[in-house]
Amino acid sequence: MGNDDFSRLELSLPAAQRNYRYFRSLLEPDTRLLVLVKANAYGHGAVEFAGLMQAAGADYLAVALPVEGIELRKAGISMPIMVLTAGTDFFREMIRYRLEPSIPNISSLKALVEVLEAEGIRDFPIHIKLDTGMHRLGFMQGEIPGLCNYLAACPYVKVVSCFSHLAAAEDPAQDSFTLGQIGLFTRGANAIEQTLGYKPMRHILNSAGIERFPQYQFDMVRLGIGIYGISALPDVHLDPVASLKVKVLQIKKLEPADGTIGYGRHGHIAVGGTTIATIPCGYADGLNRHLGNGAASFSVNGFRAPTIGNICMDMCMIDVTGIPCEVGDTVTIFGAEPTIGELASILGTIPYEIFTSVPRRIERVIVRK
Repeated sequence: MGNDDFSRLELSLPAAQRNYRYFRSLLEPDTRLLVLVKANAYGHGAVEFAGLMQAAGADYLAVALPVEGIELRKAGISMPIMVLTAGTDFFREMIRYRLEPSIPNISSLKALVEVLEAEGIRDFPIHIKLDTGMHRLGFMQGEIPGLCNYLAACPYVKVVSCFSHLAAAEDPAQDSFTLGQIGLFTRGANAIEQTLGYKPMRHILNSAGIERFPQYQFDMVRLGIGIYGISALPDVHLDPVASLKVKVLQIKKLEPADGTIGYGRHGHIAVGGTTIATIPCGYADGLNRHLGNGAASFSVNGFRAPTIGNICMDMCMIDVTGIPCEVGDTVTIFGAEPTIGELASILGTIPYEIFTSVPRRIERVIVRK
């Protein structure tokens, strides 16, 4: 019995292609498009999704950690890969696997140069990260002159791009701050370009930025949550790429005399009886415990079935009273219905958290129709 007999995260190739075409339509023909596949492609499956994006014609991929990029290379992904959190300990591995590090500070740059010098490598591709207000990683404005002096005398690296990260591009109330970030970025990138004597690519727009500030697309944009089906604009409908589906393991008709349902005895049986279906999806599968006890409902044969009782580690129970269903029928946890946005709203969180909570033990399956 394979994993697909229990649970699977279906990745819709047509949905991914439609979302890709939508964002591509907002860009000038010469603007490059980088797709983020960090955190296992936001939970969608890095190898599978990177393959889809390579076939779609994306120009770059980005991962968070060197190990994520190495995984893609070993899987046969050949396109350029940027590592957003390169650290200082894996430069030799990054050189070996042709991964391009983000450099956020002078100490990281010097550590890389030390390795390159020892290996006799020149013009190694790097990406300079500028801090324009996110205050997470990157060179502050006052550090740029020192960076420029160092780069001017360094033959070991080639700056492929300068980039920064918008903190609140999705929020119209923060637009003045966003525009200020873009202004700081432009000044910093200008200084670096003048020092180098050649023009690195520039990129600052994330998914929300592409939709709301396309006039600042510069040379490349970074497409993250948007490609997976989440728009920053209320009137734009993107297609969910991922659908988490499981199959009914068992069905029971319970009477009040049977007691209660689940851990802690929080699931209560109705006076007229309750029919429950047990499904193989629990908090170890990314199903947050706060979705239990009727907080969420899932789709079964066109009907919505609320959770009943506490969510277990590997399973949960849903109330299918009055719903025609059998063992082996499919239950959709999220996808077209319920949407990931609905579950995120119930939990008071963002879709990113739910997507990235789906563990690797859930098989990723590409659906091509």
